[in-house]
Amino acid sequence: MRVLLHGSELSAATAAAALAWVGHQVEWLPHESAPWPQLLKADWLRSEPELMTHIEQALASGTLRIIEAPSQAHSPDVVWLALSPDQRQAAKALLEAPIFDQHSGAVLINNSTFPVGETEQLHALMGPQHSSVALPDTLEEGRAWVSFTRPSRWLLGCDDATGEQVARELLRAFNRRNDVFQRMPCRAAELTKLAINGMLATRISYMNEIAGLADTLGVDVEHVRQGMGADTRIGYEYLYPGCGFGGPNFSRDLMRLADVQSASGRNSALLEQVMDINEQKKETLFRKLWTFFEGDLAGKTIAIWGAAFKPGTTRIDHAPVLTLLAALWAQGVKVNLHDPAATPALLDAVGDRNDLTTFTNDPYLACEGADALMLVTEWKSYWNPDWHRLASLLSAKLVLDGRNIYDPAFVASCGLRYRGIGRRADPTTY
Repeated sequence: MRVLLHGSELSAATAAAALAWVGHQVEWLPHESAPWPQLLKADWLRSEPELMTHIEQALASGTLRIIEAPSQAHSPDVVWLALSPDQRQAAKALLEAPIFDQHSGAVLINNSTFPVGETEQLHALMGPQHSSVALPDTLEEGRAWVSFTRPSRWLLGCDDATGEQVARELLRAFNRRNDVFQRMPCRAAELTKLAINGMLATRISYMNEIAGLADTLGVDVEHVRQGMGADTRIGYEYLYPGCGFGGPNFSRDLMRLADVQSASGRNSALLEQVMDINEQKKETLFRKLWTFFEGDLAGKTIAIWGAAFKPGTTRIDHAPVLTLLAALWAQGVKVNLHDPAATPALLDAVGDRNDLTTFTNDPYLACEGADALMLVTEWKSYWNPDWHRLASLLSAKLVLDGRNIYDPAFVASCGLRYRGIGRRADPTTY
């Protein structure tokens, strides 16, 4: 099929590479905010496993072509939109282009997270001679290629048989083992995507609230987590307390769901609480540090491991580290930060500062001369550190684990003080 794809999001790059990989003729029109020369330099694109390799192969084979304007495109069978929520005008501008007046039968596939009902409105711009499908973006950053080419599910929102038939044919190569499509009306698919992330965020925030209560009561939240997860009505997924979630998609999907609620006249106290709890939890490690040093933080040096909002990405969008850094700097704390991939994005966000030193190779360099260590992003390289080396480097011998990846008792047995989210341990001897 001939596919005209518009967008500069991760979902756009992944769809362009994957659809071209299986033989479709893809013409990719990046959004003007991130044209192709800029995308080529993007850390997040080059760090995504397998993705850039497949893009380069598709460009070399000719199944993928980069264009700069709709007028350069051939008449498409499919128009694939993969835009950010604030780029709705770009979608409208594309669909009002003269190219759609010249033929009929194109199918719009809306892979963007727009307001519920937006796919129908975009379809109206194209005219009744075309069809439309809502195919909400469900990619996981850090494994986008696998998410697209080996999907566990696709939410397929369509209100006519033609749109469904074309969407299924377009994605047939990724749907051979079993039928992963969950077909439903268009608006239902758009709302389902937002509702899923709302539920996941609610579970995380609830678990964080329980962790705070466990701290107050002197209970190890890990026992509580295991007890809850063993209940088959609850399960273990997204039941891990931490120092807050972030990311470009998860956070804005919550905002989008809240907007949908507000626009419908149904303000959601629950969603507001979920978002408020998450913002508060981003300060959790700072509050534990404040308590440990009894508010005397001026002049301290703190090592931070991890800046990215999750392992496997270079992004720091809405990441807990941003809130944490602001709180530390306000108290006159110097920060030594290590992250294997996200330091360029962090420096772009905060600029050069005398109270920030960044490292990308040896994480122990960030701990030299530091009073304490904060674990913010659970990169695999952080999971099994040399505890005795850390004990010799950290003057206060304090480890603040924002992801609960360490065993408190073992850390304490190495002579360190451990503070996690709802967990703690101190060495019995020094």
